[in-house]
Amino acid sequence: MRIAIIGAGYVGLVTGACLADFGHAVRCADKDPAKIDALQRGRIPIYEPGLDDLVARNMAEGRLSFGSDLCWAVEGADAVFIAVGTPSRRGDGHADLTYVYQAARGIAQALKGYAVVVTKSTVPVGTGDEVERMIREARPDLHFSVASNPEFLREGAAIEDFKRPDRIIIGVEDDSARAVMADIYRPLCAGHAPLIFTTRRTAELTKYAANAFLATKITFINEIADLCEMVGADVRDVSKGIGLDTRIGQKFLDAGPGFGGSCFPKDVSALIKTAHDHGTSLRIAETVAEVNERRKRAMSRRVIAACGGSVRGKTICLLGLTFKPNTDDMRDSPAIALVQALEDAGAWVRAYDPEGMEQAALILNEVEYAGDPYEAALGTDALVLVTDWDVFRRLDLKRLRDGMRWPIMVDLRNIYSSTEVEAAGFLYTCIGNGRSRPLLPLIATS
Repeated sequence: MRIAIIGAGYVGLVTGACLADFGHAVRCADKDPAKIDALQRGRIPIYEPGLDDLVARNMAEGRLSFGSDLCWAVEGADAVFIAVGTPSRRGDGHADLTYVYQAARGIAQALKGYAVVVTKSTVPVGTGDEVERMIREARPDLHFSVASNPEFLREGAAIEDFKRPDRIIIGVEDDSARAVMADIYRPLCAGHAPLIFTTRRTAELTKYAANAFLATKITFINEIADLCEMVGADVRDVSKGIGLDTRIGQKFLDAGPGFGGSCFPKDVSALIKTAHDHGTSLRIAETVAEVNERRKRAMSRRVIAACGGSVRGKTICLLGLTFKPNTDDMRDSPAIALVQALEDAGAWVRAYDPEGMEQAALILNEVEYAGDPYEAALGTDALVLVTDWDVFRRLDLKRLRDGMRWPIMVDLRNIYSSTEVEAAGFLYTCIGNGRSRPLLPLIATS
């Protein structure tokens, strides 16, 4: 089939490359000429494992192309996917649909025959209705359909998620759209991926409900971790004990510094605002958002406590800056609040991240960036593990310790066990373990 993708950002690029790999002819349009120029030359503007090879292969085989002209992309398309950004609107937390509606108006002018206009962007309930209204108002003569097809892609595992999904949710209001969407995803249905057709509004709400529920799981286990520290339990064992219950599941039960990224914070906020607009409240979601923001700020207090109560004049090493591994995404990363709080407390911060330092430097311009973990730790007063990149799971702990001024490690991702870290000479503290408390006051009085 012939498919147009409007927006060559994270979702649009992954969607376009994967659909091209299924054999469809895909044209991606984006209004950013620098991004299009880079893509045409084979340079991927984001970090996502495997995406560069996937894009290059499908471009070479003529199934995937990029341009800045929306009309060129839409010409002759059977389906047009809107995959533009929907950031939180400044001031009120609603999803900003400016780019979605701009795309809809452009599509209305460009379409010449029947096509399904598909909202792939994460949008509030009723957005598909508004997109349909706008197109119909602009082109009353046009035969078209509007569908909702929310994405469920994890940054760092997006290609796997697209090609081997838990489910494919498609919201349609007519049989023609259903037939086109079923044809697009036929290659996945052959692999027994559940293709679930719903109404458009149901599909839109499903995306928000899924992200809010996952954010709730993260926030819940983080609060249990705090309780574990008070009662002498280990949150890792608690997580395993409850996660093996198939009704609960083990994913998203790793205690840490709070959730961030491009999806969970803004989607929880948008869901709350949608509920308010419709005269109801989502008290659990409201609490999740509030508790998560408090937790990110609280991480600095853990580091300061581990350093004996003050970090003024000290240099703190941060390993990991992105909100999760296998991405360069810094949006709402817990590292941002941590760095800012440490700097406010008088500390100098040196950091290393395998992929995120270029993006981090745009936000955290007072941080000193290092070339590897050992350079980052050299001469520092404490080391903080912020993001659980695989490369941080197999560090030479003795080498780290020998290069530091003080042997303090604060593990915000529970990557290591206290036994191995303390054997290397560190004073160690982690998340949710109330059974081992290093004698950190000795540092302050030395």
